[in-house]
Amino acid sequence: MKLLPALPGTERNHWSWWREDIQSQHGLPLKPLRGGINVDVAIIGGGFTGMWTALALRKRAPHLTVAILEANRVGDGASSKNGGMVHGYWASMPANIAALGVEGALDIALLGSKAHEGFRSFVSDPGRNVWWNEKGNLRVATCAAQERALSKFLEKTRGLGVDKYVQPLNQSQVRELINAPGFGAGIYFPEAGNVHPGKLIIELKKAVLEAGVQIFENSPVSRVEESFPHRIQCEKGVVIASDVVLATNVALAGIPSLAPRFSIFSSYATMSNPTESGLEKLGWSTPVGVSDARMFLHYFRRTQDHRVLMGSGSGPIGWGSHIQAADLRNDEPSFDRARRGMSHLLPSIATAGFTKSWGWPIDVSSDRIPFFKTLKKRIHYGGGYSGHGVQATWIGGQCLASLVLNAKDEWTSSPFCVRSLPRLPPEPFKYIGAKAIRWGVLSCEEAEQAARRASFHAQALAALPSLLGLRIGVR
Repeated sequence: MKLLPALPGTERNHWSWWREDIQSQHGLPLKPLRGGINVDVAIIGGGFTGMWTALALRKRAPHLTVAILEANRVGDGASSKNGGMVHGYWASMPANIAALGVEGALDIALLGSKAHEGFRSFVSDPGRNVWWNEKGNLRVATCAAQERALSKFLEKTRGLGVDKYVQPLNQSQVRELINAPGFGAGIYFPEAGNVHPGKLIIELKKAVLEAGVQIFENSPVSRVEESFPHRIQCEKGVVIASDVVLATNVALAGIPSLAPRFSIFSSYATMSNPTESGLEKLGWSTPVGVSDARMFLHYFRRTQDHRVLMGSGSGPIGWGSHIQAADLRNDEPSFDRARRGMSHLLPSIATAGFTKSWGWPIDVSSDRIPFFKTLKKRIHYGGGYSGHGVQATWIGGQCLASLVLNAKDEWTSSPFCVRSLPRLPPEPFKYIGAKAIRWGVLSCEEAEQAARRASFHAQALAALPSLLGLRIGVR
């Protein structure tokens, strides 16, 4: 099985602000693999998924030898490019009910609550400084169409006994949290927080090494030769392993049997300069994370050093397995969309200016829920985080560890592992369709924000996923 080459864009000019901020803590790169080693479990990919999996394996089966093979530095991919907003699946209940039914949606939401406890236990350890704040997340309406979207969300969750996790707020209550002029009603999700992704990478790396896991950085893997045990070919070495875990995020697109189960999107973010006065004008003293109610949402959070990150999950679409495409990491209209989002929603922050902007490809599963499975011959994989991976990678670590251990438990019996994912159309239809639908949705959402009517063509394209019975791209 040939693997896709490592993603470009890990050079310093493509780093996120988070990655810049931890450079002095990162130290020298760990030694790359040279020669050959034998281990019980080889994990390909040293991001959040790979490191959580390694920790879970060493905790549950300390007799196993585990090695992580990372093409660059641990965490230099998607793990250091996200917004650092930590939440589970209460905020996506209606979509998950459509995909899994009420019982399945509640199942993964409750497992998300268990994951939140596990995540909190790790990051709140007194010896770990990861800027952990647990003040919940807020979804807020910024126009009439978004008010209707929030009302529909509440209608679909009413009567399910989830009031502890899903709490409607009127405009006055929203303004008590953030007094932004364009904010209307909202929904508060108390089981959520935010973290510094870069600092989390540093602490996970320390914990993994302390657990006795070998980490080899700058050790890209080119091929897995399937046998028993497996032979993993690196640039300058070979690993022999009984089990292999593919924690490679969007690079799973290079495996033909998996490619129809997800699509490649991209997400872009910008970080403001520090502005205590801008935060004071908003009355934003509680570090709650926020998103608006678009499908291609704006998400934003403040930091401990008085900055605000604004992100937009509306970047360009990827074609097939071409994850190296430059516009997935460097697309000026997407950078501008994130900055304009800040200017529109949080003008007192935008006036402080921007210190850093970045983009990165994300793997969006065909039903927007992560998946963890065994490919064949004790080769396991996980992905489909759909832009919400900070907490979900903890779930991934548990699921993948259970698959390696052949455990029959709450993780391997959950929808994360057992459900069948819908197939997306083959290329070029997947790319052409996704690109057209993206244009339609963006056009409709921009029109709604401006209180005008979108064109007929935009409305037709935005409605297409729902008409076709898809789970992805549905408003």
